[in-house]
Order: sequence, then C-alpha cells, then structure tokens
Amino acid sequence: MSAPAMDLRSLIEDRSTRIVVCCGAGGVGKTTTSAALALAAAEAGRTVVVLTIDPARRLAQSLGLVELDNEPRRVETPGVDGQLHAMMLDMKRTFDDVVSAHSSPDRAQQIFENPFYQALSSSFAGTQEYMAMEKLGQLRATDQWDLIIVDTPPSRSALDFLDAPNRMGRFLDGTMIRLLTAPARAGGRMGMRVVGAGFTVFSRIISKILGGQLLRDISSFVSALDTMFGGFRERATATYEMLRMPGTSFVVVATPEPDALREASYFVDRLSAEGMPLAGLVLNRTHPPATTALSATRAEAAAEEVLEAGGKGAKLAAGALRVHAERMTQATREQRLADRFSSAHPEVAVRTVPAAAGDVHDLDGLRVMGAELTGPDDDTPTGTPRTRILPARRS
Repeated sequence: MSAPAMDLRSLIEDRSTRIVVCCGAGGVGKTTTSAALALAAAEAGRTVVVLTIDPARRLAQSLGLVELDNEPRRVETPGVDGQLHAMMLDMKRTFDDVVSAHSSPDRAQQIFENPFYQALSSSFAGTQEYMAMEKLGQLRATDQWDLIIVDTPPSRSALDFLDAPNRMGRFLDGTMIRLLTAPARAGGRMGMRVVGAGFTVFSRIISKILGGQLLRDISSFVSALDTMFGGFRERATATYEMLRMPGTSFVVVATPEPDALREASYFVDRLSAEGMPLAGLVLNRTHPPATTALSATRAEAAAEEVLEAGGKGAKLAAGALRVHAERMTQATREQRLADRFSSAHPEVAVRTVPAAAGDVHDLDGLRVMGAELTGPDDDTPTGTPRTRILPARRS
C-alpha cells in the first residue's frame, strides 16, 4: 500500500511552525536529519536553532563546528537569507541557570554547594529529561528564534521528557519529600513541635538506610529548594502543553530495518496516546535502484546470458547486472518492511531518503540531504514517489 506523502518543505517554511521534534532509535541518522531540516529552514529565510539532547558530538561535526555547548552558537552559512544556530544540552548548567534565575544569590550558592544537588544535577535519573523541557521552554520564551528543532536522545528515552511534569509531580508529592520539607512548611519552632516526633522516627529509620550525612544533605537541599518546586512543575507542564499545541510537529526517523521500524511504531503509538502532533515518518538510508524497469530475476538471467555469449566487456556487463539484481533485492526487502509499517499505521505520512555515499559531515552534505527531505514528492530519477522505495505494484 502507498502511505500519504509528507511535505517537509511546507512544514519548515510555514511561519506558524515553531517547534519540530525529531525522535527515533539510535543510529538511524536522526541528528543529521535534524541538522539538514534546520539548514533548509534557514535557507528558506527562517531564524533557526537546533538543540541536541544527544551527548554525542555528531551535530557539531555535521555543522562543521569544533564543539557545542549550552548556549546557541551561530553557524556560518554564506548566502543564506535566514540564520542557523546550534547547541547541545548541558544538564547541570541548565539546572544551575534555573536555580540562579529563581532564587537569591545566597540561596543559590547554598544549593550549589550541597552535595546532594551536585549529584542530582549531574547524573540523577530523569534530570536530563526534565532539563530538556526547561531548556526548550527557555528557548521558546525568548522568541529569538522562529523555529526550534529538537534532536532527541537515541532509543526510547527520546520521549522520556514527555513524562517530566508527571515525574516532577510524583517526586514533589512523594512521602520522603513531604516528610523532609514538613518542618520548613510548618514554620518555626511551633512547626518543629508539631512534626518533631514523627520526623525524628522517620530520620532514624532513613539514616540507617541512607546514612546520616546523606539524609542531612537531602534535607538541606529540599529545604533550600522548597520554594522553587512549584515553579519547576508549572514550567514543565506549560512546555508539555506547548508540545501538544498547533505549531509543534514530531518527526519520527527510522531506517528500513526491523528493529528501527519497531521502535518507530512505538514512537507513533506513544505520540498518539499523548495527543502529540505527528508530521510523519522519515525512512532514512534506503537503497532505491537506478532503474525499476529490470527485476532482480531478469537481471540475474541476463547476466548469465551475457557471460555465455562472451565477447569483449561481457564480464563487466554481467557484473553490473548482478549489482543491479542485488540492489533490487535489497530495495524489495526494504519496501516490504515499509509496507508492513504503513499497513499498521496507514494514517502516518512517509518520506524516504536514499543512503548517502558517505558520512554527512559538512554543510554541503546537509544540503544534499535537505533536498532529499524537502524535494517534490515525484522528483526522483526513476519517477518513484518519495513515499516509496519501489513503485507500487499494479493490482
């Protein structure tokens, strides 16, 4: 079956599109796809920032930069009407910025010096996803860029930031947090009398499990951060709702491999369940043949006939025919996998992108990929629509 066509050019040129989130399994070219779309949008006159949450350095390499950090860096794009910026999420620095922005200098310093905060802001499970929501919210709030493209981490954790508001809520409403903050919330010595007995028993039990010093660090951290908790949750929830609104689109990226397409199905189902706007699937690194007029079977038979006939160039011609047969076989397998995905998700638009000859590591390579992503649906060497690898069979 043929999937609906995905018009990525209209998506990135539409001024009402403000956020594009690229997600998918690891190793499918998601970072390169994000960078290529960002460059194409800049060439269309837009002011773009591409944010990667993936700690690998692929985005910087693709854009010809030595490194990326937590602040947007301008990418030199001579002759381009728009502007292109790029950045990589620094989890701890983003957390530090939030603390500085929402507390007094003395309170911020107290938090920064707390050992539990130092561990939480660097490696605590879920912190990266929450900080990704914070950073996205910050970028959108500045209104400095009219398009933000987010390159999410590899694997299913790519969508974990959608859970950030709920995780923050569960953290703040947890029994331990409520007990640790009870004295401060009750207020003064009278509050300590009210909660003192229960808190003392709780402290003794937890001290045996965690150790007295860690418990004191956690209690001190929670007390210092208590007034900021509500703002954390509110901002995460606001960003989550922003992702569901018109102006945001999710692009799922996969390769024509069983595992990658299973992950793509997971992303599609998850986005649907969350009510997130899905633009479609980019099926990357496909292998369309140079011509579809000659089947693999006929090419193999022709190779045998050429060799039997002999003559000058027979071996070369037979080799070329066999290469074509292998390419047709591979394309047929990839199309079968793509058709299986489309049968399960008939409403999802698809755009196929041929595999590049080598790694994409500069702006020229990104422009080539951008043309594949945004070119007219039927503008291909064989005339096969970009929704497919091979032409649809006639029924």
